[in-house]
Amino acid sequence: MIERAYTGGEESGLAVWTEDEAGPYQTVPYPGASWQPTGEPKRRPHEYVRRGTAKVLSMFHPATGEVRVRGVRRTINEVLHPWLREEFTAILETLPQTKEALSAEQNRSEWKS
Repeated sequence: MIERAYTGGEESGLAVWTEDEAGPYQTVPYPGASWQPTGEPKRRPHEYVRRGTAKVLSMFHPATGEVRVRGVRRTINEVLHPWLREEFTAILETLPQTKEALSAEQNRSEWKS
């Protein structure tokens, strides 16, 4: 099945897309206020101040190498991110319609292959 995913499995009814998240990344570098004893060089603040992060969502289609990427401010693990939902809907609309449903035995043999 993995080989079919990488070699155009959609003709045989196998459409594989993978999703990944990267991050969090700092959104922008922020200059810090300095503190130093008199006559000493300036130093950065000793406390880390988090002023916003971003993540990168990506979808990959192994058969064609197509990649879809979006930067987002936050992701919620309990639900599908709205961007992913939009992309999945767009992908489903491009898939060929099946002529008829597979029988339970045919479906099982496809998954076993």
